[in-house]
Amino acid sequence: MTDHALRLLRLHAHLAELAAFPFDFDLDRADHVEPVRLASDGPLRPVAGDGAGGTYFVCADGSVLYADSEGSAGIIGSGVDEALEIVIGLPGWRDHLDLSPADGPEKILARVAETEEEFREDYGIDEARPELRAALGLSERSPVELIGMLYTALLRTEPDFLLLNAEEGCAYDLLDRHPRPPLWEPVLAQGRADLAALRAGDRTVWDTMAEDPVRRRLVLRAAQFDRADGDLELLRYLLRHEAASSMTDELRLAAVLVGLRGHTGDLPLLHEVRETDFDTACGLSEMPGPDADETALREWALGLDDCLFGSDPSDEPSDTWTELAAAQGLTELARVALIRRLDEIVMDQGLLRRPNTPKALDTSHLSSLAHELEQLGDLTQALRARRLHAALQDTAWDRVSARLTQARLERQTGQLAQAGETLTALREILAAPADNSLRHWQGVNLGRFIAEEHYALARDLADADLPEEARATLAAADEIRDELSGAAATAVRELAADVSDRVRDLR
Repeated sequence: MTDHALRLLRLHAHLAELAAFPFDFDLDRADHVEPVRLASDGPLRPVAGDGAGGTYFVCADGSVLYADSEGSAGIIGSGVDEALEIVIGLPGWRDHLDLSPADGPEKILARVAETEEEFREDYGIDEARPELRAALGLSERSPVELIGMLYTALLRTEPDFLLLNAEEGCAYDLLDRHPRPPLWEPVLAQGRADLAALRAGDRTVWDTMAEDPVRRRLVLRAAQFDRADGDLELLRYLLRHEAASSMTDELRLAAVLVGLRGHTGDLPLLHEVRETDFDTACGLSEMPGPDADETALREWALGLDDCLFGSDPSDEPSDTWTELAAAQGLTELARVALIRRLDEIVMDQGLLRRPNTPKALDTSHLSSLAHELEQLGDLTQALRARRLHAALQDTAWDRVSARLTQARLERQTGQLAQAGETLTALREILAAPADNSLRHWQGVNLGRFIAEEHYALARDLADADLPEEARATLAAADEIRDELSGAAATAVRELAADVSDRVRDLR
């Protein structure tokens, strides 16, 4: 993972010229066609480019990320030295992105030989390659080994090195099309391991499950997709302890997995769990009574299983896996999946169409995406989702609510001018709502929240030393407060006074 070769290229103009021609690794082309950043916000340093507008970037761990000018990117080496071995050893490497070790030496060698023959017609690679390799101290590797190195590097691109357009926030496509494991596989790995340990009778693991809500959720999901006849005891154990988390999807899943066995002797446990609190009583309200027979118990469990669960992880909603990824700290894995899903919706809003009413859009998917991204701490992507969500709302109430959330995220990400514009648009809707959905906004929490967001923006504008904007926003906040009634007006009184004092102190 060293960059010894890069230092030599920078020190010796002749070597830099050889790298640029014929191997198209040009230190003078390190300006990418557009501003970019990593989704993880890790450092990204451009070091070279090529004649087609592509750029080579060095990441925090030394990995080299190549981004082309058409919106695709991928890791091509664990360090600059390794990337140069590939670029020099496979001058047509971009034409070999589909190759993998599984293709076998014969196919790889034939493809590489064909490409290099084309290069030889225009470039003196046979003379330049050994000279450059020797000068940079690079190994002479076979095309088969280099393809294996390239393939391994490409598969490391996600989740840690997802490249974004820095202005629009959309993700670059993968440079290659090699298959990756589905999201559920890495997410479920810990649950599968714990399930195996539970089945082995490791009581330490059983005790750990009782205390760790995330691992309980994961092991229950593992049991959902790997249903063994001998699991009833551990399922009862997990069900009893999952009730401590109140009404979760996994609690319902545990009840279903127990109920599918059809043992009426489990009904007392199921009803005990149902009566844990108000939420569990509501969530498991359709459970058969304590005197039910095994047929009724099994039919109830089968109905919920068919409707909500099933035994194929690929049928599970994607937000199950992104939420579980985030819960166990697999932040970048969750982030990549969420950004990719958001990109799909941005490119095709038809994905939001309701199945039975194709002219209507279900924007709750965007709201859920925004919530998950905000929970991950990615306010920039959450804001991107919220802006689209706001643009698709129909009723005045929904348009105001959506813009209120949008303004908050704009303020929290330091986009104070944009937040002010969004709140101006919100006030225009309040003034001319076009329907009667907002007729009571002054006396409910929506009115309170609108006033609070105006005061919060006025405070942040003051803190940013923008006195004119702060005063204008404060005036708008006071006008909204004067319209509020009852508890809504009382709730913002102290905040209004504090912000007024802060703005009054401005010169």
